This record gives sequence, C-alpha cells and structure tokens, in this order.
Amino acid sequence: MPRIPAVPDSDAGPFGRLAYRLARRWFGEVPEPMAVGRHHRRLFWADAVAELAWQAAATGLPANVRELAVYRTATVVGCSWCVDFGAMLQRLSGLDVDRLAEMDAVATSPRFTGAERLAIAYADAMTAQPMTVTDDQVAELEREFGRAGLVELTRMIAVENMRARANHALGITDQGFAASCAVPPRGSAQRSLDGSSTP
Repeated sequence: MPRIPAVPDSDAGPFGRLAYRLARRWFGEVPEPMAVGRHHRRLFWADAVAELAWQAAATGLPANVRELAVYRTATVVGCSWCVDFGAMLQRLSGLDVDRLAEMDAVATSPRFTGAERLAIAYADAMTAQPMTVTDDQVAELEREFGRAGLVELTRMIAVENMRARANHALGITDQGFAASCAVPPRGSAQRSLDGSSTP
C-alpha cells in the first residue's frame, strides 16, 4: 500500500482516464507510480513525456546491457516495484530473466558477459552513497561502449535512481508484474547502498 493513495479512475479526469486505459492495454493494469503521480497533473504529463522520450532515444546500447544496469540500480536502491516491473519488461523483450536471480553472483556467474559485468558494476558505483565511480572505470566503459554508449548508460542509471528513489519514498511496492517470471518479486537478494546484501 503506497504512503499516499493512488488516484482512482473516477478522480483522474478525462485525460487521466485515457492514460489509465492505455496503461491497462499495455501492462494489464495501471502502474501504481502512474496512479499515485496523478495527484500532480502537470508532473504526471511531464513524467509521461520524459519516459516516452527516454525510451525512444536510449537505443544505442544493446538492450541486455542497458536493462541489466537499470535492473541492478533498482535492486540497490531497494525499489521492489522497479524490480518487479523491470523483470516483466525484460521478459517481454525476450531477454533471459532466469539469470536475474544470480545478480549477486554477477562477478563469477558464467551467465553474464564482460560488457554486462562492466555495466552492472557501473550501476553499483553510481548508486552507492557516496558514489564510487572512478576515472579508470569510465575510461573502460568508454572503450567498451563508445562515448555515446557511455552517456546513454550513465543517463539511464541516473533515471532509474530517480524512479526507484521516488517509488521507494512513496511506499510503492511490487504489483506482481513479474509473476510469470521465475524471479522473486524483490530479486534474489536486495543490496543496500553500502554494498551489503539482505535476504
């Protein structure tokens, strides 16, 4: 249950109801961050436009690299809604969701490529408090993905930090989007910001 209630269809206004209807068509139900966000109608539309723009623009990196970095960010922040929704998006994109349960063993698991490990480590470094990004790490990422790829990866990890922290603060938790995936709703383990793991 979020800390403030979702705006029901009856109070969402005609354009809000249209947006809800589209969301139900795409996802089966209205995502709670969307329905809670409807309390501030101008920010609701700003968020919608921004999400569509990021989705359209962030296409330079391989989807598996980008989505794993975003997913890892959500687990580090502890946003169970983002973990749940992200697992669903990866499944719908045809990515390997079974390996998400091995995220805490990414350094040794053979199910992750070298490029994926670099992106996940960058997500960890960017999301840590304080950040632990180094010059050498950025240089290695630039060699692997190019400058545009590095910018895209950085931006999408930052965007997921914003989403995950807002959802976590507002008490928005998983809705069961990933129920058909073989992934626990909060991932196999949830990493705290200092790098330790909690069950």
